[in-house]
Amino acid sequence: MRIVTQKRLKQAIEKHSDAEPSIKAWKKLVKQQGWNSFADVKATSLFAPDKFKNFVIFDIGGNKYRLITYIDYERKTIFIRWFLTHAEYDKGKWKNDEWLNS
Repeated sequence: MRIVTQKRLKQAIEKHSDAEPSIKAWKKLVKQQGWNSFADVKATSLFAPDKFKNFVIFDIGGNKYRLITYIDYERKTIFIRWFLTHAEYDKGKWKNDEWLNS
């Protein structure tokens, strides 16, 4: 899978340095995949993926952070939409993202 908007991951590491090892492990895993469906993601990811409408949400840093993504399985591309603390995620502002229902 190709990761788009890696800049958001770099910003996440700058803001939450403790997340760096988990983000790097996630990136390594994702780049080795050729997912065709959410079932593939669920079967191969160690990051407790969950699906909410068009988004796939990964647990990063032992349930401390949420990485919210949009996966284009046909193009083998994963788009980083949000990187949030668990508390920020629970507030639900990310649900206003225009990509959520597109």
